[in-house]
Amino acid sequence: MPNGDDKKYASESELQDLIGRLETLRAALVEQNASLLIQNPQFAETINKRINDLLEAFEQAERLKDPPRDRGLASLSGIGPDAAIQFGETRMAPSVTPYDEIITPERINAISDLYYIYQHEVIGVFKCALKLQELFKAGVVRLSDGAGAYRLYQYDRRQVLRYTQMDRQQAYLRAFGYTAAPPAPSAVPNRQFHGLFSVFVGQVARFFRDKRISEVMRERASDPSFGSIAIVRRAGLDLRYNLKSFSYGHLNVMRVETMQLLEEAFQILEADDIKKLFGADNSWDVIEDVLRRYFREHVNVSPRSRMAITGREALRWLGQAHILKTSRAEFEALLMQIAEPCEEWLTSAQTLGIAARLPNTVPPKTGMPPAGESVIS
Repeated sequence: MPNGDDKKYASESELQDLIGRLETLRAALVEQNASLLIQNPQFAETINKRINDLLEAFEQAERLKDPPRDRGLASLSGIGPDAAIQFGETRMAPSVTPYDEIITPERINAISDLYYIYQHEVIGVFKCALKLQELFKAGVVRLSDGAGAYRLYQYDRRQVLRYTQMDRQQAYLRAFGYTAAPPAPSAVPNRQFHGLFSVFVGQVARFFRDKRISEVMRERASDPSFGSIAIVRRAGLDLRYNLKSFSYGHLNVMRVETMQLLEEAFQILEADDIKKLFGADNSWDVIEDVLRRYFREHVNVSPRSRMAITGREALRWLGQAHILKTSRAEFEALLMQIAEPCEEWLTSAQTLGIAARLPNTVPPKTGMPPAGESVIS
């Protein structure tokens, strides 16, 4: 360990000595607890984590120290009064902050909300509100002065201030690779998103399916599952890197505005006079009736609605530091938050034919979105 009275930084030999002593300690603990490790394999994870934490604490302390003005180059080169006599006396710089630990949760949360909005756009919420407004203006429906009629009048009063439907489709294309809209100038469609998202959701679902199987088959049901947390973590980190790369720009502001627009659309569809017009019990019945009557479309609303909710939950989970946990027990407990949402998203997507069955959770080679996720009519 470095002596703070002599110098402010750790030398190369001190770091190597520390690593050697920690590995010796690791081996000694394993040897002394061999019988306990056979009975309780989880104890090995505890030992490794404690040793790794000691090394990480040392490197973290080194990052906080003030390095020499020349970063140790003079000592390494043998120049000046502080020149190193032996190589081991030179300063050893600490490791840099890992890439995966640098994340902006706000951007991931924004893109998760945009995914939620996209699924409602595919359902046809905005299209139905605009169609009702068109019918209201033409006077061909029995609406006059109710709450729904008044909101239909107000619906596009601020249209000049809002992002247009084309703007939204271009945003979905840039963020997820969805829609057939032409990309905005200089924009790059995110064609890899759907494959990466399907793989991550599939690996989470597989992990907990393996856990349920292990609980049935093994004598001690409380033991850790035999699913690989490394595979789940890698799939999640790949998806998170993808989201980081495509979440810049105006998407954050757009999703706030469009969430307000979505709220206004549902206030129209939920109004008593609108529901009475179609003999509907709720806003979803109105949507299905409008789509069937005026667009000749039969949208499977239920799975799309659940994909919106569960997909947003899974993406929001990636915005936190949960995926970086190395302890199996801790990682598994945090991952459980999205276990059921991932199963439900996967089942809903399979129902719509836009996700492969679990054994085939490999992204499409072309990187293109599957049929059904490419066009918003």
